[in-house]
Amino acid sequence: MIWVIIVFICIISSGCRPKVEAILDQAELAGQVQIEPDYKAVTIPSNIAPLNFAITSHADRYLVKIYGQDGSPILLYTRCPQIRVPIRQWQALLNQNKAGQIWIEVATCGRDRRWRRYEPFAIYVANEPIDRCLVYRLLRPQYNYFKDIGIYQRDIQSFHQSCILHGSQFRDGCLNCHTFLNNRPEPMAIAIRSGQFGSSCIYADDGQLEKLGTRLGHTSWHPSGRLLAFSAFDVRMFFHTARPDVQDVVEMDSLIGYYDLEGRKAGRIPGLADPNRLETQPCWSADGRYLYFACAPKLWQANKQFPPERYAELRYDIQRISYNDGYWGQVETVVSSDRLGKSCLMPRPSPDGRFLLFTACDYGCFPIYQASADLYLMDLNTGQIKALECNSQFSDSWHTWSSNGRWLVFASKRPTGRFTRLYITHIDTDGRASKAFVLPQADPYFYDRFLYAYNLPELIVGPVRYSNRTLVRTIRSKRAIQVDSITSATPVQTQYQQFGQR
Repeated sequence: MIWVIIVFICIISSGCRPKVEAILDQAELAGQVQIEPDYKAVTIPSNIAPLNFAITSHADRYLVKIYGQDGSPILLYTRCPQIRVPIRQWQALLNQNKAGQIWIEVATCGRDRRWRRYEPFAIYVANEPIDRCLVYRLLRPQYNYFKDIGIYQRDIQSFHQSCILHGSQFRDGCLNCHTFLNNRPEPMAIAIRSGQFGSSCIYADDGQLEKLGTRLGHTSWHPSGRLLAFSAFDVRMFFHTARPDVQDVVEMDSLIGYYDLEGRKAGRIPGLADPNRLETQPCWSADGRYLYFACAPKLWQANKQFPPERYAELRYDIQRISYNDGYWGQVETVVSSDRLGKSCLMPRPSPDGRFLLFTACDYGCFPIYQASADLYLMDLNTGQIKALECNSQFSDSWHTWSSNGRWLVFASKRPTGRFTRLYITHIDTDGRASKAFVLPQADPYFYDRFLYAYNLPELIVGPVRYSNRTLVRTIRSKRAIQVDSITSATPVQTQYQQFGQR
């Protein structure tokens, strides 16, 4: 690592700064600089890793000055277009310019030995930090290859990534959803599938690991830590012959249930599990008063035809059901698909309870395969809905809030429409989103050669402390809490205990 820094980046000492300033002052102006990734005019947290970038114009030498109103500027000189900023100097500069901005000025020198400088571009530094760790799933995008799936965590303040769990550690198993309670590393739940060790859900809390002997889909923790809401579904993949994303998914059947960790029992929710409806993607509000979910009428009979004839007509509403100390209330529609003319999915209420973030696409329940998928924000106080300013022409979905409600991380297929990458945007107090930027990497060319897709991002305030061995030992263990499986939207009533209903 040391030789890379020496070869590619030479930090100009303080004694050389007058010369650097002279170069910038005397060089002819060459217009706007082009960089990759595009970090121009983005809003960033003060605790994020350096936004390393590559200068696209060819030159023999490159000079970069990063400065703010306060603090010492960072001066870099290199013969390589890859600009890697020292972490300590970057963090110091951001901390001294919170709620302000920094500027980046670039100059290049070609074979004619003439220096050309480009107009500085600004980066805005928000006063609010982002949660330190980001947990996500990495997998290859091939539809028929599920032997290389892992859940990873990334320290946002640096470039350090570590593997929480990989499918290869339990005989090419599959890792499904992972969820955390209120952006904390514990409690944690991870759903897994394995041909040898079966389907189960591993949950961890206060250093203790348990294995639920049942297959769960999307999961969400009640703030009390007592209930784990989950979906049970039958999803199937099919293919198109003439569109950018040839893959597609339809949900043939689904319901939402809960698991009571204290009572060690599963149950269905009164008013849900309607055999004539599809209910999926549950998410608790931060205060635990509501369980949000996506719901749609089932437009076909089971096992009649696949894909169903009317699959492209399927549009989900976002609904919620109230909950209070063990009692469930009535179901109400929050966002109707008729209002947007789209299928509304993946509800995620903000930590302060003011906003509801969701994805909307043309049809169905799997927006990652639809370029029409965009992020929407609903003000729960006024009922106003708008598409977020950070949307792109490609699929934008799989979103998560920071614990302070000022940052979103989401999966996007920009700029190529092929691989999902994680993007970050700032949400101000009025719900406006800043220009989104890709999760920074140490190597500015990292994403050009990285052939994995990101999804299911979750922000947490600290790292997951459980080792691979501990998690795998729990998965391989024959000890499991036995739970009656819910495999369709028509469970046998006597199999499940129910909470009361007011």
